[in-house]
Amino acid sequence: MKKNVATIRDVAAAAGVSTATVSKFVNGAQRFSPAVEATITEVIARLGYRSNPLAASMITGRTKSIGLSVLDVSNPHFTSIVKGANRVALAHGYTLLLVDTEENPGRERPLLEALSRRVDGMIVFSRMLETEMDWMTELGKPLVFFGRLNRLEIPWVISDDHRGAYMLTRHLVSLGHKRIAYLGFPPSRRDEERLGGIRECLAAHGLELETHHGSAPTAAEGERMCSSIMLGSQHPDALICYNDLIALGFMKAAQSLGFKLPEDISVAGFDNIQYGLYTSPALTTVDLQSERMGAAAMEKLIATIEGKTPATTTVIEPQLILRGSTIKRS
Repeated sequence: MKKNVATIRDVAAAAGVSTATVSKFVNGAQRFSPAVEATITEVIARLGYRSNPLAASMITGRTKSIGLSVLDVSNPHFTSIVKGANRVALAHGYTLLLVDTEENPGRERPLLEALSRRVDGMIVFSRMLETEMDWMTELGKPLVFFGRLNRLEIPWVISDDHRGAYMLTRHLVSLGHKRIAYLGFPPSRRDEERLGGIRECLAAHGLELETHHGSAPTAAEGERMCSSIMLGSQHPDALICYNDLIALGFMKAAQSLGFKLPEDISVAGFDNIQYGLYTSPALTTVDLQSERMGAAAMEKLIATIEGKTPATTTVIEPQLILRGSTIKRS
């Protein structure tokens, strides 16, 4: 026999109040006297009433959902960001809706426009130039951006990539490395900050930087670029990679070519993804605090949605993680 489902009218009748009062109480739109709230709460529990989220959103204009757009969910760096953001969202009663643009700039705008119609606010990763992002501010939803912005008035969260790169380069210099190279990913705005930190440190020690440009932030690209870096007349004695995935791919290819790591070349990356701990040798890296970045962005966005005024910018301090892929040169 089908069980009757309690409605908002049933709750109102049993509590002796109007349906409008029950609706405002359930959706948090208005407070009432302790006695009224206690009565409604007791009746809801007794009748087993469950509110309709769609109906609630129509009344309050709020969906209790937040959108998060990442560039590649298969990259553990972004997975950690999602984990941090989701933990905070759940703690505040929000549902996280995830969009993966798969490193395809052409997909970003239509996906974000569609997402904006289903959420109360959005956290965005994007490869777009800042001069091409004005449309985001016209979506009519609170936004938080991952990455430094100079023109648009959108709150943002970053890890200090420049400082992290400087610390990593200083470590390599202290180990006696003279021929240091960087395998970067120019489409990323973070690439420029990392490159700046590396160059600043090397300039302070009178050293030059050899640069190489990858076309994707993936392990496959690190593997593909290895031969052009290592099989020249004189290969570098240390390589800093744009991220850990590129570094892991490079290390695999270098070992396949017969090079010993780190004896022939020290290798380091960024992100501190978990796989770097299990390679041989384990990967030296800069921990950008990915999970903390996700949590900080979500806290900032929820505060904005709820009418508070959080700090416009949040910069998270990176940490240098030293492992076996970097070695002292004689």
